[in-house]
Amino acid sequence: MKPQIEFSRTGRTWLLRSSQVIPVRRDDVFAFFGAAENLRRITPPELGFDILTGGPIAMSTGTLIDYRLHLWGVPLRWRTLISKWNPPVEFVDEQLRGPYAEWVHHHQFTPTATGGTLVEDEVRFRLPFGALGTIGAPFVRRQLRRIFAYRRDAISAALSARARLAAMP
Repeated sequence: MKPQIEFSRTGRTWLLRSSQVIPVRRDDVFAFFGAAENLRRITPPELGFDILTGGPIAMSTGTLIDYRLHLWGVPLRWRTLISKWNPPVEFVDEQLRGPYAEWVHHHQFTPTATGGTLVEDEVRFRLPFGALGTIGAPFVRRQLRRIFAYRRDAISAALSARARLAAMP
C-alpha cells in the first residue's frame, strides 16, 4: 500500500487521514509510538520540538504531555491528553492547549498478512478564530501535509533500523 495523506472537510472541521505499511510487527510498532520521546524523532527539526514533561513518561489513558514547538517561527506551547490507550491496537491524543481550536489524533495499528503493520492516523481539527481562521486553511493543510510526510519517512526509517538490529545474530 502506497503511503497516503488526504484531507476532507465538513463545515469548519477538517479531517486528515494518513496511512502507511511498516514491515515490522504490530507490537514493536506500538512500542515505538508508546515511547513519548520518539515524538521528537518523527517531528521535522525546523519545528524546534521539545517535550517539557519530565521523563520517562508512562503512557496510559489520562497521561498529560506538555510540548514546545515553533510554528512559522512563532513559539507555541501544546498540552496533550492521552484520552484513549489500547495497546497494541490504538490510542488517541487530544490537544488541551495549543494552536488549534480542536485537535484529536487517533492512531490505529493493524497487522498485515505479511507480518507488518498498517499504521493509520486520523486527525480531526478545527482552526482558531472561527470563520476568519478558514483563511489560513491552505497554509495549514500544506504544513500538515509536509509534517506528516516527514513523519511517515522518519517512522519508516526508525522502525526499519530497529527491525534490522533485531534480526542481527
